[in-house]
Amino acid sequence: MILRKILTHSQFFFYRKQLIPPVVNFIRYKSSEVEKAQTASKDKQKTTVFDKIISKEIPADIIYEDDKCLAFNDVNPQAPVHFLVIPKQRIPMLDAIKEDDRDIMAELIVRAQKLAKERLPNGYRLVINNGKQGCQSVYHLHIHILGGRQLGWPPG
Repeated sequence: MILRKILTHSQFFFYRKQLIPPVVNFIRYKSSEVEKAQTASKDKQKTTVFDKIISKEIPADIIYEDDKCLAFNDVNPQAPVHFLVIPKQRIPMLDAIKEDDRDIMAELIVRAQKLAKERLPNGYRLVINNGKQGCQSVYHLHIHILGGRQLGWPPG
């Protein structure tokens, strides 16, 4: 965990009790997502969790679906409202977009904007992670939409 690198073992347990649980959960999530991103790759992921959600092999809290894209609530939300918009057509990552993908990318952004305006009238953030240092752990392009509270800056 991040705090263990900064604090001694006994200090860590003292301060951990003082931290608000969401802060501890955020630290735990941040660490595990970074670790997942460091070991994930588009070559390793022949079938992703998002492919399984699209094919209905695994359940998801779907909030929108059409023939081009799917939107669902994140299972590990990082804000009061946190959902994903994904293309049904598999594009591994932002760097893999081709000229032919313009229409689907426009569709994803427009769909994210429409859903966000309905659910987050006071503002929101769109995030696309790309590659290991961008903390991409699932190699199926996806847009995170976050809001429902004041978001901080800088985000990273």
